[in-house]
Amino acid sequence: MVTWHIWQTHGEEAVHLCHHQDVKPIYAKRKETIEPVFANAKEKHGMRWTTLRGLKKLSLQARLTFAAMNV
Repeated sequence: MVTWHIWQTHGEEAVHLCHHQDVKPIYAKRKETIEPVFANAKEKHGMRWTTLRGLKKLSLQARLTFAAMNV
C-alpha cells in the first residue's frame, strides 16, 4: 500500500520552482527581508513562548509586538 498525501505534488512543484533559474534571485531575497524580522521578534520580543491562550489574544500580542518593532 502506497500512501500519497493530497498536496504532495504541490510540495514537489514548490521545491522544483525554488531551484529554477528565473526564481533563484527572488527566492534568495526572502532570507534577506522576511526571515530576520521574525527571528528578531522571536529572540528580542518574546514571541518564542507565550502564556496566553486563544487566537484572539495571540493575534493581539503579535500585532502589538510588530507595531512596537515598526516604531
